[in-house]
Amino acid sequence: MAVSVGSSCFLSSTLTVLLFAGMQMFRNQLGSTEYFTILGGFLGSWIFILLLTACNNFEVLVFGKNFQSQFLPEVVSCLFLAMFASGLIHRVCVTTCFIFSVIALYFINRLSMTIYAPPPVAVASKKRK
Repeated sequence: MAVSVGSSCFLSSTLTVLLFAGMQMFRNQLGSTEYFTILGGFLGSWIFILLLTACNNFEVLVFGKNFQSQFLPEVVSCLFLAMFASGLIHRVCVTTCFIFSVIALYFINRLSMTIYAPPPVAVASKKRK
C-alpha cells in the first residue's frame, strides 16, 4: 500500500535517524569482525536509500509533482552522507557502503524507468521506390 509523498518523506527521515542511531549504538560490535563490517556497510547503503527517498520526496513537496532527482546534487550528497555515517563505524564500512549503494542505485533506477518512463512513440517509416 502506497503512502502520500509527505508521509513517505516523514517515514524515510525517521527511519534514517533511527538506523543511524542504531549503528552508533552498536558501533563496537559492527567494527569487531569482518562480517560485521560488511553488515555495517550494508546498513549504510540503507541509510543512502532512505536519505535519497526523503530528499526526493521533500523536493517533490516543494517543487511540484514532476520534479526528479538529479545525479550530481542529490544522489552524490546522499551517498556522501551515507558513506560518512558508515565511516564513523569502520573504514571498511565505507567501501562496502559504496558498493552496496551503487548496486541499489542501479536497481532503483531500473525500477524507476519501468514505472515512470514515457511509453515509446511509434514512428511510421516511409518506403522509397
